[in-house]
Amino acid sequence: MREMVRMTKNLSSLLAFSSLLLSCLPTGNGNNLTIAVSANVQFSVEEIAEQFKETTGISCNLVIGSSGKLTAQIMEGAPYHLFLSADMKYPETLHQNGRAINRPKVYAYGNLVLYTQDSILTPSLEVLTQDKVTHIAMANPKIAPYGIAAEQVLQHYGILNSVKDKLVFGENISQTNQFVATGAAQIGITAKSTVLSPNLIHNGHWQGLDPSSYESIKQGIVVLKQNKETAADALRFHDFIFSDKAQEILKKYGYSIDE
Repeated sequence: MREMVRMTKNLSSLLAFSSLLLSCLPTGNGNNLTIAVSANVQFSVEEIAEQFKETTGISCNLVIGSSGKLTAQIMEGAPYHLFLSADMKYPETLHQNGRAINRPKVYAYGNLVLYTQDSILTPSLEVLTQDKVTHIAMANPKIAPYGIAAEQVLQHYGILNSVKDKLVFGENISQTNQFVATGAAQIGITAKSTVLSPNLIHNGHWQGLDPSSYESIKQGIVVLKQNKETAADALRFHDFIFSDKAQEILKKYGYSIDE
């Protein structure tokens, strides 16, 4: 009976992953790209993709997730054309393993903020250690670069040990924000780009964190190996994200363009 349950779970996981792969396939018109996008950069890439379509006529299907999980999917053969990561480590791993046709290049530098939707809570490092805060959301440092940076902030200010039992880990920045929005956590350490997004800009309040308290969040892009028909379009998107138009969108969402 246990073996049957295990087989059922394995089959369910396989079917779910197969469904993901099928949903990410181009529609067949020859003018579609499927782009793996780290959750922190979702909203800015959505705008950039719209501008790219207006300029080139090429549509982009975005698959959103943590950089670590997206990398695992690519290594398993997920049919993505490009990967926009929240760091340089994962794109470099793909390049070293022969999954990318170019070395990763930094397209933006991310920034961290403390964010809350609690109207009586002032986002600050001091409040994290207070008894009235029982849950602090952050991305999982095992799979999300923004989680690594958040952990570095807590270490930098010497409060990691005192708040470690309060930490609630999201799979990615989107889930981290969801914990804050639903009240599962009173406050979170998240990406500045998301609190400036249409979904959150009018909800809650935030405070920027000193960039010197965490390692520079270098976000990298790579073009993944694919057939010749789509490679040219993927390279066009790669170049487009470094255009003035795309870089202005990234800055609008709180990214730094220069380190």
